[in-house]
Amino acid sequence: MRPAPTSTSLARSTGTATAPLRLVAVLTAGTALLTGCSFGMADEIVGEDPLPVSAAAGPADSPEQADAPAGEVLPLGRGGVTAVHVDAASRTLVAALAEPPHLVLADLSDPQDPPREVPLPGPAGSLEPTGGGVRVPVPDADLLVEVDLETATAEEIDLGVAAVSIAESADTTVLAHAGGTVGLRDEAGDHRDVPGFTGVTDVLTVEETVFALDRVESSLVQVNLPETRRGLALRAGEGATNAVADRFDRIIVTETRSGELLVFSTEPFLLRQRYPVPGGPYAVAYDEQRDLAWVTLTETNELVGYDVAGGEPVESHRFPSVRQPNSVTVDQDTGAVVVGSATGEGIQVVHP
Repeated sequence: MRPAPTSTSLARSTGTATAPLRLVAVLTAGTALLTGCSFGMADEIVGEDPLPVSAAAGPADSPEQADAPAGEVLPLGRGGVTAVHVDAASRTLVAALAEPPHLVLADLSDPQDPPREVPLPGPAGSLEPTGGGVRVPVPDADLLVEVDLETATAEEIDLGVAAVSIAESADTTVLAHAGGTVGLRDEAGDHRDVPGFTGVTDVLTVEETVFALDRVESSLVQVNLPETRRGLALRAGEGATNAVADRFDRIIVTETRSGELLVFSTEPFLLRQRYPVPGGPYAVAYDEQRDLAWVTLTETNELVGYDVAGGEPVESHRFPSVRQPNSVTVDQDTGAVVVGSATGEGIQVVHP
């Protein structure tokens, strides 16, 4: 793996007028603070104490489409799409739909082949890929559903708690609970809570470190597994919504409220880049073969690709999307991008 880009500038998009980005300084008890940083690395660094609470950000309500979606739109399933994933090995597209709760499995090599369906005991919290399958936390049923993509069969695991996202580190499963808290589950199935979290919607692992994205605090927080506590936390703008890790061991975050793409290094844990993205950036996916971050804009019904291999993001693609593009994923082999419409207007497949 080549070294991560090290630019720490506050990037601006070419030809786009944007409001000045400001550094926010908030000091709480037990906080180590870095403000007025000439390097532009971070708004603030905080320790174990939670950040001040605000209202969680979410996707904008998309307008009616002005342009036809690019690529192909597959009329799969019934109702709005809540999550999408592509298994590159089998070329299987997995889409989660909420009403009624089920998964649609479609063969991207043969879109005319009738899709398979896997019923779920409740709406999916997320889609977590595994080798040859997906794991689906179902918060309404306190279950984790493991789906084999070859056979389209499912196995239910009783979590005993409602989870919306899961991550693995060594022998521990980290759960983002439906109520915004975080829990740890060991191999024996024993569960313990990590105190101090209020609005976590996603957990992800970089190397062996687990990070939690807290929408209420708009922060990215390390989870200290051995000590069962919050670790270092960084402010993620004013309305962070989604996150994905890249091959440089960075975390790319969409900041929907202010319209930004944030890039954090994880070792050291710093905010490296803030790039203005007008239009309500929301869902984000990363193409590790081409170093592209794909971002959906819910205010404008667009899909935008950014080259993130350098010191700042560079826009390389822009396409009209399906309406209310709340989910996105990438086929890591072909580079095809899949976007799900949360208003039931299909699943879009774009070949850049």
